[in-house]
Amino acid sequence: MKIAEALNLRGDPDSYERQEAMWLLEHIVQVGALELKFRLEQSLTEAQTQQYLAGLQRLEQGEPLAYVTGSQPFWTLDLKATSDTLVPRPDTEILVDTVLNLELPEQCSMVDLGTGTGAIALALASERPRWQVLATDIYFPTLQVAQENAERHHLQQVRFACGAWFDAIPAQKFDLIVSNPPYIDPEDVHLQQLGAEPQRALIAQQKGLADLKIIIEQAVNWLNPKGWVVLEHGYDQGVAVREIFSQAGFSQIRTVQDYGKNDRVTLAQWKNKKN
Repeated sequence: MKIAEALNLRGDPDSYERQEAMWLLEHIVQVGALELKFRLEQSLTEAQTQQYLAGLQRLEQGEPLAYVTGSQPFWTLDLKATSDTLVPRPDTEILVDTVLNLELPEQCSMVDLGTGTGAIALALASERPRWQVLATDIYFPTLQVAQENAERHHLQQVRFACGAWFDAIPAQKFDLIVSNPPYIDPEDVHLQQLGAEPQRALIAQQKGLADLKIIIEQAVNWLNPKGWVVLEHGYDQGVAVREIFSQAGFSQIRTVQDYGKNDRVTLAQWKNKKN
């Protein structure tokens, strides 16, 4: 089978399905997009053909491409992704960019709660090598994926701990707390499109706000004075998250929009000198 024939097996020429097929072929043939277009008449080996057809079948069954190829680009990193992790999304890079523009100590101490693949923690560690980074997750197989990603990118300053939210953390305080927690309402119709990804990392009670509320309300016990909390949330949760921050006594509260102009990240500063 030639590469051109392989591409024609899925989707119309300008469709997202065709783009996914191209990405899958790039992974299998180990070439970039431009070179692949110059190789349309090249024949795939039998092994490549079988790998490609198996990958297409998995895509048709609703598996994310990142699970099929085993990795997902995020920030400047290529991260291992498995069915034990959520697939890192481009919108989460908004959180990374927001953090990098904050005034934080040169040797900032930070924790990423519910790290998943390690996307946020590792992206920040790669940009700020002097930071002290702790990444937690409740599910040990997920944490193992994050650890593998840290090793892959030689980010030895990142530590890991297994447990739910702040339960995983030793007795210390932080200049920065970040998280992309579960925030989807169990009744949200969009969940049907995310059936292959771990539901524990997607769904939260109280219309998707339960875990966000836990993190914000407990963060006051774990922050240094002038410390920041930066959280990703749903497109329609900005007002609610700002209100939770306000009720918990935070200041400098603001929401940042994602690439689609939707509320996506809310941050706030803790200035209570008693902490």
